[in-house]
Amino acid sequence: MRTFLYQWIKTNGVMLFNAGSLVATFIVKSGLGFAYWWVAARQFSPEAVGFASAAVSGMTLLGTLCMLGSGTLLIRELPRQPGQEAALLTTALLMVGAVGGCIGLLFAFTMPFLSADLHPLRASAQSVTFFAVGVSLATVNLVLDQALIGLLRGDLQLWRNILFAGAKLVALSVAGFWLLQRGGLVIYATWALGDAFSLVALAGFAVLKGKWTVRKTFPLWGWVRKLGPSALQHHLLNLLLIGPNLALPVLVTVLISATMNAWFYVAFLLADVVYVIPQALVTALYAVGSARPNVLARKARLTLVLAVVTTVFANGILLFGSRQLLTLFGPGYAEQGVWSLRILGLGAIPFLIKDHYVAICRIQDRIARALLPLAGSAFLELGIAALGARLGGISGLSLGWVIAVCIEALLMSGTVYKTIRPISTPTDQDQRQPYHLYHDEASAIERDQMPQNAIQESTNYPKG
Repeated sequence: MRTFLYQWIKTNGVMLFNAGSLVATFIVKSGLGFAYWWVAARQFSPEAVGFASAAVSGMTLLGTLCMLGSGTLLIRELPRQPGQEAALLTTALLMVGAVGGCIGLLFAFTMPFLSADLHPLRASAQSVTFFAVGVSLATVNLVLDQALIGLLRGDLQLWRNILFAGAKLVALSVAGFWLLQRGGLVIYATWALGDAFSLVALAGFAVLKGKWTVRKTFPLWGWVRKLGPSALQHHLLNLLLIGPNLALPVLVTVLISATMNAWFYVAFLLADVVYVIPQALVTALYAVGSARPNVLARKARLTLVLAVVTTVFANGILLFGSRQLLTLFGPGYAEQGVWSLRILGLGAIPFLIKDHYVAICRIQDRIARALLPLAGSAFLELGIAALGARLGGISGLSLGWVIAVCIEALLMSGTVYKTIRPISTPTDQDQRQPYHLYHDEASAIERDQMPQNAIQESTNYPKG
């Protein structure tokens, strides 16, 4: 039994380690994020907090849109380009940082015309520039986090987010205590400062370790031309995946009421907890499968089993504890949102199939073929959810969305089954690692399994 457990950990440790780092990042950002906004509410006026939350939300949304598919593309490409990791990463970060800055400038200039509450964004040239820099930093760090998972260095991704969350909280506390002018831009500034500090700290770590030289970080702009179409496909795929989630609260507001949306939105956020571990497992599967396509079937079977177990367990907690959780926000939330929360949690089970389908399409370079089905899926989710909202309020909308996801899972299950079904037992040769896995313990394991020429080759370029 002990030998079996050791072999299981040895075989799957890298993937589980990186999935665990994503879960830990969610916990850290959620916990310190709550503390951050608690300090902001205590030290700043409601008007300042309201403006800052809108500015930070806009920054995050723009950063997500300006990633241009580079993050998910890097997860796939970095293991396939040994020796060029630093150059590829520099190229992607410079590109998305420039795009994020330009879009941030445009947003800061135009949005105050639509809402007077956002006027501080263009109150001065410094305000406009500062907002744009914040968007640029947010975009860079979003791509960097995904790239670190592609390098299978989830530990560095976790530490960057700990530094980010801790630095912005300290900066906010200091600003609230020392500064006389406590406007919303001050809160936004502490958020951007946390992004900058974590980025500089990570760059300093790489320099001190001596892993990457300046020459190896020169951008490869030819990579942009070569992989630009692929990055666009990843970007479109990402938008199709997150679009329905962003639109559901809007549907509730438009079709029902803003008050009902308050109850729905809290239930929607709480239900996200059920999805965290499964999505972390799928992200790690994508990273490992991109580096070693020959083990995709075995790894996917493992992530499916673990995801189902954790999802069922989390739904059991929601079934009995949903009312108590919602009561923390007020009696109205518990009365109106309890069934919506339970139904949304159940949606994580069929969503597992969709997540694995998308990861398989990315690994097997079949994104173009997946775009049309996923576009249809997005419209299906919104259509049935809207019908459910008309018939049954927020509970009906939640049920409609889950029914749509179940239909998608049924249609996508064939591809997932063909990928994960066991065909033959991998030989020792099949299990040899073709790519360096960028983690010290994992590297030691791999070297025991690699032929001598591959070991020599793997030492010719640095770890992440």
